[in-house]
Amino acid sequence: MEYIEKLWALILEFSPQILTALAILIVGLFLIRIATKLSRKMMAKSGVDLSLQKFLSNLVSWILKILLFIVVISKLGIETTSFAAILAAAGLAVGLALQGSLSNFAGGVLIMIFKPIKIGDLIEAQGEVGVVKEIEIFTTKLTGLSNKEIIIPNGSLSNGNIVNYTTEGTRRVDLTFGVGYDSDIKKTKEVLLHVLTSHPMVLKDPAPTVNVSELADSSINFAVRPWCNTEDYWTVYFNVTENTKEALDAAGIEIPYPHSVEIHKEG
Repeated sequence: MEYIEKLWALILEFSPQILTALAILIVGLFLIRIATKLSRKMMAKSGVDLSLQKFLSNLVSWILKILLFIVVISKLGIETTSFAAILAAAGLAVGLALQGSLSNFAGGVLIMIFKPIKIGDLIEAQGEVGVVKEIEIFTTKLTGLSNKEIIIPNGSLSNGNIVNYTTEGTRRVDLTFGVGYDSDIKKTKEVLLHVLTSHPMVLKDPAPTVNVSELADSSINFAVRPWCNTEDYWTVYFNVTENTKEALDAAGIEIPYPHSVEIHKEG
């Protein structure tokens, strides 16, 4: 009974501080959301790059939340100087624990400074392909070709190779088709070139090319290289593949099956 009374007295003693801290936390988080939205609107009006807008607004949000945390703990009666001393004493452990996060933050800053990518770019990085959806403080989000969300740490992204398919605006489609050895090479090239030049999305400049690339075991392989706008890549890829099959069939040019030789040893 005495224990309950002491506990109740303790609650009554500190309840004003707890309620004040809680109120500050709720109001502070609400104001941070408003400040973040306002900062984005101001940057948008100033013509700041969309990638930089989101990165800076996230950075502002984090800084304000840290300041809010310090205010809340001070209202709870915890000395901020003592708190800082505790953090300083545990600095090595915190530094080791946050090493990856600091690397990712630095990577995000480098991405913002050198701008190898921006929101809306189609990129390939860390074995993943997708459209850049958002560049945050620690990570970059991509939307994959199958509409899956891909999250890549900024440290890995800034230190690794990045293939940006959007930068130049155009892209080459690399295709290979094989025909039988009895086929006429000149005629085959004419058929393949006609498939490319008749497609509305294939660019005339740079001009598409068709060349013999390999004399394989069962086929003469042709390297077919049309150019198109980046956003038309997959449409051209699939259309040209289908149209090529139909054109070769119509011209009576054989597409051979792969041949294999099996050796059976008796005894």
